[in-house]
Amino acid sequence: MEIRTGVRGDVEQIAALHTESWRTAYAGIMPSGFLDGPLYEDRLSLWHGRLLQPQPAAGLFVAVGGGEMDGFAYLVPRPDGRLLLDNLHARPGRTGSGIGGRLLRHALAWAVTEHPGRDVYLEVLRANTLAIAFYERHGALRTDERVCLFEQGFELPELEYTWAAGSVSTVSG
Repeated sequence: MEIRTGVRGDVEQIAALHTESWRTAYAGIMPSGFLDGPLYEDRLSLWHGRLLQPQPAAGLFVAVGGGEMDGFAYLVPRPDGRLLLDNLHARPGRTGSGIGGRLLRHALAWAVTEHPGRDVYLEVLRANTLAIAFYERHGALRTDERVCLFEQGFELPELEYTWAAGSVSTVSG
């Protein structure tokens, strides 16, 4: 498996993987009407925006193996000075095979190099216990709890996890 920087030509594969990941991980958590609806079109629009008009200093990394995208990670600087790990997805059916861990370590190493001294954080739905366990195994600490308001008209409790700037370079797993 190779991890490389994401490019414009990856937009459809990323959107498809993002859709498949959400439909698998969030079944029973997010409303089925949302997951079964035009989710691919929504994710495609999101990724077109991110890749065709990239945010300065953001990082997108894709894991590719056997000619197919196995996962991706996306980090973006936030106005408060931290970096948001906004996406980390491994292909459903391949979770638990090390893809997520490798992508996470790659993303955090990039953060140390490109944005030294910044905390990295993420937001995860409270009901996504598998993801929470993964982040805790990789050294993230819970730093906040709130309700996520989705523009599609629903809300769900979420947790914030952080790797403090001094701990980002020591993440293993």
